[in-house]
Amino acid sequence: MKLQFDRNLEHQLAAIASVVDLFEGLPSRQSGFDVDFGRASGRLWSELGVGNQLMLDPAQLLKNLHAVQERNVIPKSLVLIEPGDYSFPNFSVEMETGTGKTYVYLRTIFELNRKYDFRKFIIVVPSVAIREGVLSSIDIMGEHLRGLYDNAPFDHFVYNSRDLSKVRQFAVSREIQIMIINIQAFQKDAGDVEDFSKLSDEERKKLNVIHQEQDRMSGRRPIEYVQAANPIVIIDEPQSVDNTPKAKRAIKTLNPLFCLRYSATHANPYNLLYRLDPIKAYDQRLVKQIEVASIRSEDHFNKTFIRLDQIGYAKDAKIPHARTTIHEDSPNGPREKKITLKQGTDISRQTNRAGYDGYIVTNICAEPGLEHVEFANGKILELRQEEGGMGDEVLREQIRQTVEEHFKKEKRFRERGIKLLSLFFIDKVANYRFYDEEGKPRTGKIAAWFEKAYAK
Repeated sequence: MKLQFDRNLEHQLAAIASVVDLFEGLPSRQSGFDVDFGRASGRLWSELGVGNQLMLDPAQLLKNLHAVQERNVIPKSLVLIEPGDYSFPNFSVEMETGTGKTYVYLRTIFELNRKYDFRKFIIVVPSVAIREGVLSSIDIMGEHLRGLYDNAPFDHFVYNSRDLSKVRQFAVSREIQIMIINIQAFQKDAGDVEDFSKLSDEERKKLNVIHQEQDRMSGRRPIEYVQAANPIVIIDEPQSVDNTPKAKRAIKTLNPLFCLRYSATHANPYNLLYRLDPIKAYDQRLVKQIEVASIRSEDHFNKTFIRLDQIGYAKDAKIPHARTTIHEDSPNGPREKKITLKQGTDISRQTNRAGYDGYIVTNICAEPGLEHVEFANGKILELRQEEGGMGDEVLREQIRQTVEEHFKKEKRFRERGIKLLSLFFIDKVANYRFYDEEGKPRTGKIAAWFEKAYAK
């Protein structure tokens, strides 16, 4: 089966143009690479390679931003760079789920290259699963994009600390370079270290590979090659990527020329350029209709309930803490209570309800991707996981209800030629499919519940 992509969808072209038009006034693309060092046609040359360059006055860039925002009926930004988080520009594109966000930012890469000769791009994603989805999208859309852009040569790869040759290639290549990386791959060190030059030799040895000096890279750190490229950083789902000070510091270490941020639900829409919200998507017949059925575990107060909401560090603290939700009794009935867990915290002393005996904190792990809390009774609670309450019961019932509603609507709309889509958002891939010790695929609990409900 071969997928066909429509190159003329108006909402996608409008989103692409909103980014491209930001840089009106830049020199048009020029061919030729006859300069050894220095500046040339939107590119900055150095001993580490060739990087993007934005030869546009900030005042002109802000003027262009206002023109795009006015065209798209979006309130104008007061300043190009808001004080605080970043020292480089960030621009946001809001697109409703299912309207082609990934297609839009991939095609925007090629438009920026064709018009302004930008060549170095990094796509930062919040998880390995989304990273693999982006990688698959590029593979599927490759032929389509080459057809649109005169077979423009490009290379794409996932950052892998075991293949640093790709990082050097990213910096020195004359072709379009697209690096895909999940935030966990580089935020641990980048987020913790303020000044790498002040680290001792012993501390340097503990860093992630991307921050360690490499003999095969002329004694340089791989991150230096990335920084020299002045990449245009595309953040997929920024509300889940740079949502902490540590993650923001990690983004800064990439030395972006600027950031493009794509999501349906921005937490902080820096310099919003284009908005395709659910109402507009529905009005333009891009989505048919959305209905949400909800079953709240918070209403089920009769069981011991603990939910791990967040793990982090207080200011200047070296030991992490965890923010948690439990249940307690009040004169007006049961209610939620937010508590902070530290080493040795006994949850039974934080509530007036029975059933919390043995929930004494023995360990809190804050390592990205492995966040969890261990208790003296042997229980282990992962980030956003619930213990007690109705965690699995809620998921199972939501799945059953969705399948039942799907068949009811399918029967009702089939003769009208309407295709129905029911969508599940799951917490982790392993809950749907995982691999045993022999590498054989196994059915996770969510898949088992779905298959049972579907058969019924």
